[in-house]
Amino acid sequence: MDGFLAGKVVAVTGAGRGIGRAVALACAAEGAKVVVNDYGVSLAGGEPTSQVATAVVKEIEAGGGRAAAVTDDVSTMAGGQRVVDTALERFGRLDGAVCVAGILRERMLFNMTEEEWDPVIATHLKGTFTVFRAASAVMRRQRSGTLIGFTSGNHQGSVAQANYASAKGGIISLVRSAALGLHRYGVTANCVAPVARTRMSAQVPMELTEIGEPEDVAALVVYLLSEPARREGITGQVYTVAGSKIAVWAQPRELRAAYVDGGWTPERIAELLPGTVGTDPMPLLAHLEELAAAAAADHRPNA
Repeated sequence: MDGFLAGKVVAVTGAGRGIGRAVALACAAEGAKVVVNDYGVSLAGGEPTSQVATAVVKEIEAGGGRAAAVTDDVSTMAGGQRVVDTALERFGRLDGAVCVAGILRERMLFNMTEEEWDPVIATHLKGTFTVFRAASAVMRRQRSGTLIGFTSGNHQGSVAQANYASAKGGIISLVRSAALGLHRYGVTANCVAPVARTRMSAQVPMELTEIGEPEDVAALVVYLLSEPARREGITGQVYTVAGSKIAVWAQPRELRAAYVDGGWTPERIAELLPGTVGTDPMPLLAHLEELAAAAAADHRPNA
Protein backbone atom coordinates (compact mmCIF):
# COMPACT_ATOMS: atom_id res chain seq x y z
CA MET A 1 0.00 0.00 0.00
CA ASP A 2 1.48 3.35 -1.04
CA GLY A 3 1.02 6.62 0.81
CA PHE A 4 2.64 9.18 3.07
CA LEU A 5 3.51 6.48 5.62
CA ALA A 6 4.25 3.54 3.34
CA GLY A 7 6.39 0.96 5.11
CA LYS A 8 6.10 2.60 8.53
CA VAL A 9 4.79 1.12 11.78
CA VAL A 10 2.80 3.45 14.01
CA ALA A 11 1.31 2.91 17.47
CA VAL A 12 -1.69 5.02 18.52
CA THR A 13 -3.11 5.12 22.06
CA GLY A 14 -6.72 6.06 22.69
CA ALA A 15 -7.36 4.76 19.19
CA GLY A 16 -10.74 3.17 19.76
CA ARG A 17 -12.81 6.30 19.41
CA GLY A 18 -12.76 9.93 18.31
CA ILE A 19 -9.46 11.50 17.30
CA GLY A 20 -7.39 8.42 18.13
CA ARG A 21 -9.55 6.25 15.88
CA ALA A 22 -9.31 8.83 13.07
CA VAL A 23 -5.53 8.90 13.45
CA ALA A 24 -5.26 5.11 13.35
CA LEU A 25 -7.45 4.88 10.26
CA ALA A 26 -5.60 7.69 8.50
CA CYS A 27 -2.22 6.13 9.22
CA ALA A 28 -3.41 2.82 7.81
CA ALA A 29 -4.87 4.54 4.75
CA GLU A 30 -1.47 6.15 4.14
CA GLY A 31 0.30 2.79 4.20
CA ALA A 32 1.32 2.29 7.83
CA LYS A 33 0.92 -0.85 9.88
CA VAL A 34 -0.87 0.25 13.04
CA VAL A 35 -0.90 -0.84 16.67
CA VAL A 36 -4.32 0.20 17.96
CA ASN A 37 -4.29 0.74 21.71
CA ASP A 38 -7.37 1.52 23.74
CA TYR A 39 -8.21 0.46 27.28
CA GLY A 40 -11.81 1.05 26.27
CA VAL A 41 -12.93 3.13 29.25
CA SER A 42 -15.74 5.64 29.46
CA LEU A 43 -14.98 9.36 29.42
CA ALA A 44 -14.82 9.30 33.23
CA GLY A 45 -12.30 6.46 33.15
CA GLY A 46 -14.49 3.47 34.04
CA GLU A 47 -16.08 0.42 32.40
CA PRO A 48 -13.13 -0.82 30.30
CA THR A 49 -13.84 -3.01 27.27
CA SER A 50 -11.49 -4.43 24.64
CA GLN A 51 -14.10 -4.22 21.90
CA VAL A 52 -13.32 -0.65 20.84
CA ALA A 53 -9.71 -1.46 19.92
CA THR A 54 -10.52 -4.68 18.10
CA ALA A 55 -13.31 -2.94 16.16
CA VAL A 56 -10.82 -0.42 14.73
CA VAL A 57 -8.41 -3.22 13.82
CA LYS A 58 -11.23 -4.90 11.89
CA GLU A 59 -11.93 -1.62 10.06
CA ILE A 60 -8.30 -1.33 9.03
CA GLU A 61 -8.10 -4.94 7.91
CA ALA A 62 -11.34 -4.60 5.96
CA GLY A 63 -9.67 -1.79 4.01
CA GLY A 64 -6.69 -3.97 3.16
CA GLY A 65 -4.38 -2.72 5.92
CA ARG A 66 -2.58 -4.47 8.77
CA ALA A 67 -3.16 -3.73 12.43
CA ALA A 68 -2.93 -5.22 15.92
CA ALA A 69 -5.01 -4.44 18.99
CA VAL A 70 -3.56 -3.76 22.45
CA THR A 71 -6.02 -3.22 25.28
CA ASP A 72 -3.53 -2.53 28.09
CA ASP A 73 -3.81 0.53 30.32
CA VAL A 74 -0.99 2.88 29.28
CA SER A 75 -1.02 4.62 32.66
CA THR A 76 1.11 1.65 33.78
CA MET A 77 4.70 1.07 32.71
CA ALA A 78 3.79 -2.46 31.62
CA GLY A 79 0.96 -1.09 29.47
CA GLY A 80 3.18 1.39 27.67
CA GLN A 81 5.82 -1.29 27.12
CA ARG A 82 3.21 -3.69 25.77
CA VAL A 83 2.21 -1.20 23.06
CA VAL A 84 5.80 -0.98 21.84
CA ASP A 85 6.52 -4.70 22.22
CA THR A 86 3.46 -5.51 20.12
CA ALA A 87 4.75 -3.31 17.29
CA LEU A 88 8.10 -5.11 17.37
CA GLU A 89 6.60 -8.60 17.66
CA ARG A 90 3.99 -8.15 14.94
CA PHE A 91 5.69 -5.76 12.53
CA GLY A 92 9.40 -5.75 13.37
CA ARG A 93 9.91 -2.06 14.11
CA LEU A 94 8.29 1.14 15.39
CA ASP A 95 8.48 4.43 13.47
CA GLY A 96 5.85 6.52 15.25
CA ALA A 97 4.12 6.66 18.63
CA VAL A 98 1.03 8.86 18.96
CA CYS A 99 -0.44 9.31 22.45
CA VAL A 100 -4.08 10.37 22.31
CA ALA A 101 -5.54 8.49 25.31
CA GLY A 102 -7.29 10.66 27.88
CA ILE A 103 -10.15 11.01 30.35
CA LEU A 104 -11.90 13.89 32.10
CA ARG A 105 -12.94 14.47 35.70
CA GLU A 106 -14.18 18.02 35.95
CA ARG A 107 -14.24 19.80 39.30
CA MET A 108 -13.36 23.20 40.71
CA LEU A 109 -9.90 23.20 42.30
CA PHE A 110 -11.19 23.79 45.84
CA ASN A 111 -13.49 20.75 45.54
CA MET A 112 -11.20 18.41 43.60
CA THR A 113 -10.34 15.14 45.30
CA GLU A 114 -7.27 12.98 44.98
CA GLU A 115 -9.45 10.42 43.21
CA GLU A 116 -10.31 13.05 40.59
CA TRP A 117 -6.72 14.31 40.24
CA ASP A 118 -4.65 11.13 40.04
CA PRO A 119 -6.39 9.21 37.21
CA VAL A 120 -6.38 12.23 34.89
CA ILE A 121 -2.68 12.87 35.44
CA ALA A 122 -1.99 9.14 35.11
CA THR A 123 -3.90 8.66 31.85
CA HIS A 124 -2.75 11.81 30.05
CA LEU A 125 0.73 12.60 31.35
CA LYS A 126 2.01 9.28 32.65
CA GLY A 127 0.30 7.48 29.77
CA THR A 128 2.32 9.60 27.36
CA PHE A 129 5.50 9.01 29.35
CA THR A 130 5.15 5.21 29.47
CA VAL A 131 4.78 4.94 25.70
CA PHE A 132 7.45 7.57 24.99
CA ARG A 133 9.82 5.81 27.40
CA ALA A 134 9.47 2.44 25.68
CA ALA A 135 9.32 3.87 22.15
CA SER A 136 12.32 6.16 22.58
CA ALA A 137 14.55 3.23 23.51
CA VAL A 138 13.64 1.50 20.24
CA MET A 139 13.92 4.67 18.16
CA ARG A 140 17.30 5.48 19.67
CA ARG A 141 18.62 2.12 18.47
CA GLN A 142 17.02 2.63 15.03
CA ARG A 143 18.29 6.22 14.96
CA SER A 144 14.93 7.30 13.61
CA GLY A 145 11.34 7.75 14.72
CA THR A 146 8.68 10.26 15.69
CA LEU A 147 6.88 10.84 18.99
CA ILE A 148 3.62 12.79 19.07
CA GLY A 149 1.90 13.91 22.26
CA PHE A 150 -1.57 15.36 22.53
CA THR A 151 -2.10 18.54 24.48
CA SER A 152 -4.90 21.13 24.56
CA GLY A 153 -5.44 24.86 24.56
CA ASN A 154 -6.30 24.23 28.21
CA HIS A 155 -2.59 24.03 28.97
CA GLN A 156 -3.00 27.80 29.42
CA GLY A 157 -5.15 27.05 32.45
CA SER A 158 -8.72 26.01 33.12
CA VAL A 159 -11.50 27.19 35.40
CA ALA A 160 -12.78 23.73 36.36
CA GLN A 161 -10.23 21.27 34.93
CA ALA A 162 -7.01 21.96 36.82
CA ASN A 163 -6.11 18.26 36.62
CA TYR A 164 -6.56 18.11 32.84
CA ALA A 165 -4.80 21.44 32.25
CA SER A 166 -1.86 20.38 34.42
CA ALA A 167 -1.51 17.11 32.54
CA LYS A 168 -1.65 18.86 29.18
CA GLY A 169 0.97 21.40 30.22
CA GLY A 170 3.17 18.57 31.40
CA ILE A 171 2.85 16.80 28.07
CA ILE A 172 4.19 19.89 26.28
CA SER A 173 7.26 19.92 28.54
CA LEU A 174 7.70 16.18 28.06
CA VAL A 175 7.56 16.56 24.28
CA ARG A 176 10.08 19.40 24.32
CA SER A 177 12.35 17.35 26.56
CA ALA A 178 12.07 14.41 24.16
CA ALA A 179 12.89 16.68 21.23
CA LEU A 180 16.03 17.90 22.97
CA GLY A 181 17.17 14.57 24.36
CA LEU A 182 16.58 12.50 21.24
CA HIS A 183 17.66 14.96 18.54
CA ARG A 184 21.13 13.43 18.25
CA TYR A 185 19.55 10.06 17.51
CA GLY A 186 17.41 11.28 14.62
CA VAL A 187 14.16 11.17 16.62
CA THR A 188 11.62 14.01 16.46
CA ALA A 189 8.90 14.89 18.97
CA ASN A 190 5.95 17.24 18.55
CA CYS A 191 2.63 18.09 20.20
CA VAL A 192 -0.85 18.49 18.74
CA ALA A 193 -3.56 20.58 20.40
CA PRO A 194 -6.75 19.54 18.62
CA VAL A 195 -10.09 21.31 18.50
CA ALA A 196 -12.51 18.75 17.10
CA ARG A 197 -15.95 17.32 17.74
CA THR A 198 -15.43 14.41 20.13
CA ARG A 199 -16.79 13.04 23.41
CA MET A 200 -14.25 15.20 25.21
CA SER A 201 -14.93 18.47 23.38
CA ALA A 202 -18.61 18.05 24.18
CA GLN A 203 -17.65 18.73 27.81
CA VAL A 204 -16.25 22.21 27.07
CA PRO A 205 -18.60 24.72 28.76
CA MET A 206 -18.63 27.27 25.93
CA GLU A 207 -19.25 27.45 22.20
CA LEU A 208 -16.07 26.78 20.24
CA THR A 209 -16.04 29.15 17.26
CA GLU A 210 -13.15 27.30 15.59
CA ILE A 211 -13.71 23.56 15.59
CA GLY A 212 -13.32 20.78 13.08
CA GLU A 213 -13.53 17.03 12.79
CA PRO A 214 -11.20 14.28 14.02
CA GLU A 215 -10.13 13.71 10.42
CA ASP A 216 -8.65 17.23 10.29
CA VAL A 217 -6.44 16.34 13.24
CA ALA A 218 -5.51 12.99 11.73
CA ALA A 219 -4.20 14.68 8.57
CA LEU A 220 -1.78 16.79 10.61
CA VAL A 221 -0.61 13.77 12.59
CA VAL A 222 0.06 11.83 9.38
CA TYR A 223 2.16 14.69 8.08
CA LEU A 224 4.17 14.99 11.33
CA LEU A 225 4.90 11.24 11.15
CA SER A 226 6.05 11.44 7.55
CA GLU A 227 9.48 11.72 6.00
CA PRO A 228 8.70 15.18 4.51
CA ALA A 229 8.16 16.51 8.06
CA ARG A 230 11.35 14.85 9.27
CA ARG A 231 13.32 16.36 6.38
CA GLU A 232 12.02 19.79 7.39
CA GLY A 233 13.45 19.20 10.87
CA ILE A 234 10.12 19.80 12.60
CA THR A 235 10.60 18.98 16.29
CA GLY A 236 9.73 20.43 19.70
CA GLN A 237 6.66 22.19 18.28
CA VAL A 238 3.06 22.57 19.46
CA TYR A 239 0.45 22.83 16.71
CA THR A 240 -3.24 23.57 17.01
CA VAL A 241 -5.53 22.22 14.34
CA ALA A 242 -9.11 23.48 14.38
CA GLY A 243 -11.00 22.74 11.20
CA SER A 244 -9.51 24.90 8.47
CA LYS A 245 -6.90 26.42 10.81
CA ILE A 246 -3.44 25.19 11.73
CA ALA A 247 -1.43 27.34 14.14
CA VAL A 248 1.89 27.02 15.93
CA TRP A 249 2.35 28.04 19.57
CA ALA A 250 5.25 30.22 20.73
CA GLN A 251 8.19 28.71 22.55
CA PRO A 252 8.54 29.84 26.20
CA ARG A 253 10.82 32.81 26.56
CA GLU A 254 11.50 35.72 28.88
CA LEU A 255 9.71 38.94 27.94
CA ARG A 256 11.32 41.62 30.09
CA ALA A 257 13.83 41.78 32.94
CA ALA A 258 15.09 44.21 35.55
CA TYR A 259 18.38 44.15 37.43
CA VAL A 260 19.46 45.68 40.69
CA ASP A 261 22.76 46.22 42.49
CA GLY A 262 23.06 45.11 46.07
CA GLY A 263 20.30 42.51 46.15
CA TRP A 264 16.54 42.56 46.05
CA THR A 265 14.26 43.82 48.79
CA PRO A 266 10.48 43.85 48.78
CA GLU A 267 10.65 47.64 48.43
CA ARG A 268 12.89 47.52 45.35
CA ILE A 269 10.67 44.84 43.81
CA ALA A 270 7.59 46.99 44.46
CA GLU A 271 9.33 49.84 42.69
CA LEU A 272 10.61 47.96 39.63
CA LEU A 273 8.38 44.95 38.99
CA PRO A 274 5.08 46.67 38.05
CA GLY A 275 6.53 49.30 35.72
CA THR A 276 9.72 47.72 34.39
CA VAL A 277 9.16 43.96 34.34
CA GLY A 278 5.39 44.20 34.18
CA THR A 279 3.08 41.30 33.38
CA ASP A 280 2.11 39.24 30.37
CA PRO A 281 -1.69 39.49 30.09
CA MET A 282 -3.54 36.20 30.58
CA PRO A 283 -5.93 35.92 27.61
CA LEU A 284 -8.42 33.64 29.34
CA LEU A 285 -9.00 36.14 32.17
CA ALA A 286 -10.90 38.29 29.71
CA HIS A 287 -13.32 35.43 29.05
CA LEU A 288 -14.10 34.38 32.62
CA GLU A 289 -17.59 35.88 32.62
CA GLU A 290 -18.37 34.19 29.31
CA LEU A 291 -17.11 30.86 30.64
CA ALA A 292 -19.13 31.18 33.83
CA ALA A 293 -22.32 32.05 31.94
CA ALA A 294 -21.84 29.16 29.52
CA ALA A 295 -21.19 26.72 32.37
CA ALA A 296 -24.27 27.92 34.25
CA ALA A 297 -26.40 27.42 31.14
CA ASP A 298 -24.67 24.07 30.39
CA HIS A 299 -24.06 25.42 26.90
CA ARG A 300 -21.81 22.91 25.20
CA PRO A 301 -21.01 22.38 21.50
CA ASN A 302 -22.45 19.44 19.64
CA ALA A 303 -20.43 16.24 20.03
